[in-house]
Amino acid sequence: MPEYLSPGIYVEEVERGAKPIQGAGTAMAAFIGFAASGPCDQPVLVTNWSQFVETFGALDESGRRQPHIDGAYLSHSVYAYFANGGGRCYVSRIAPAVMPTAIARLAIPSATSEGSTALSLSRRGELTSDLEIQISGVSPKAPKDGPAVFSVKLRAGDIEETYEKVSMAPDDAQYVVTLLNEKSSLVQLEVPTKSSARGKKVPDAALPKAGTYVLRLSQAAQLPQVNFNQFIGDVAARSGAQGLEVADDVTMVCCPDLMSAFESGALDRDGVKAVQLAILNHCERMGDRFAILDALPGLTPQQVANWRLHEAGYDSKYGGLYYPWIEVMGPDGKPMRMPPSGHIAGIYARSDAERGVHKAPANEIVRGALRTTLQITKGEQDTLNPIGVNCIRSFTGRGLRVWGARTLSSDPAWRYINVRRLFSYVERSIEIGTQWIVFEPNTPDLWARVKRDVGAFLTNVWRDGMLFGRTPSEAFYVKCDEELNPPEVRDLGQLVIEVGLAPVKPAEFVIFRMSQWSGGGP
Repeated sequence: MPEYLSPGIYVEEVERGAKPIQGAGTAMAAFIGFAASGPCDQPVLVTNWSQFVETFGALDESGRRQPHIDGAYLSHSVYAYFANGGGRCYVSRIAPAVMPTAIARLAIPSATSEGSTALSLSRRGELTSDLEIQISGVSPKAPKDGPAVFSVKLRAGDIEETYEKVSMAPDDAQYVVTLLNEKSSLVQLEVPTKSSARGKKVPDAALPKAGTYVLRLSQAAQLPQVNFNQFIGDVAARSGAQGLEVADDVTMVCCPDLMSAFESGALDRDGVKAVQLAILNHCERMGDRFAILDALPGLTPQQVANWRLHEAGYDSKYGGLYYPWIEVMGPDGKPMRMPPSGHIAGIYARSDAERGVHKAPANEIVRGALRTTLQITKGEQDTLNPIGVNCIRSFTGRGLRVWGARTLSSDPAWRYINVRRLFSYVERSIEIGTQWIVFEPNTPDLWARVKRDVGAFLTNVWRDGMLFGRTPSEAFYVKCDEELNPPEVRDLGQLVIEVGLAPVKPAEFVIFRMSQWSGGGP
């Protein structure tokens, strides 16, 4: 309470109105996999394809950044995500457990002597990305008060080092060889020698030629032989699936390069199962995200049914399985096959933006896909749909479409993906929008304010068509009273609010009952 100690007029601001609850975001995907370069073992926010290329691409011989790695699917999946309607995502690049120990060298040419080498550079430590060296500011003419200087910038993944005004003079305090060999964590430098007047070998002081040079890793290093623990990751290390816990706004989790690890032999079927189970467990523990799982490559409908029911046996309302793989146009202009999770995540985002999270992300066109690797018949889907395998099918004149919207849960209440994601949306929105309640006096006045704010939010949810019912009272209820909060509950410092929702279910089976009718007019 304010103090009134002297006569006068006092103006006070009093908050009487409702505290509106804003809807939480639903379309933030997270991708785990292999990239050509860029930060390792940490979720990195990417908002468009160009940013992904700049962050995770490696320079090629022409000086352009190439995002793709032969045999890996992360870059293609992220591209498909944006192409299908995704707006932003996190990318967590997996680094190899052990890098090659062979020393890789790079010769940087001289600016003054054609065909000669100014610096010889070798890798220091076990790098997980191509090393880029940028030489700039080179002037062959030395100033009167000292040697000619230039700048060196090094980049490997998320590590960058910049050295300004360095020189090639061995007796200079900014001698590039001494400076980088003492301070750089990325490179070791050497300079060619030349004969002095007395016949002794001395360092050549030729300036390096300005430009960008790349010390490349081998292909084996770019597509590492990893184990399943690297995909699962660790919260403390911010790596893998578990490391996504630090990204509060993630709502979808995809791991397309789990399939490339399987195809390369780094993981067997049990390894794939272990990682997918870990991703499902992560989503269940977080409570506000959904796992988009890929089926193993090359499976027939009978084999994917066996994988789903007997080998994997997943039972979770926080994940969905998609089959079969799809074909897209590869960067070399030839068709390539890839797992569908990136396309599906983009479709989730597109459906959320155009219709809302309550709409099942199905009967949607798969943009950028040429075809599926296997044409699924209606009879085959009749056996797959009931067990929670969401098929991607081609329809004459209607293109390639997602034709399933089921979770991996055996509980009929959580059969549909949109129901699970709707509840996650409502729960997350209420959690964020009611933080003001914490430490408030636990009184009937607080209970009434909570009911008012939550009820106002759910009324808007109902008006948007996300809940079933002709009136708000048919669509939801909010209870917060003395029955739920007796003295023994309040003594524990708890406030219990009960919310019930009637979610809309998708019209999965549309039935027209036809009969002959010989009556008159209507």
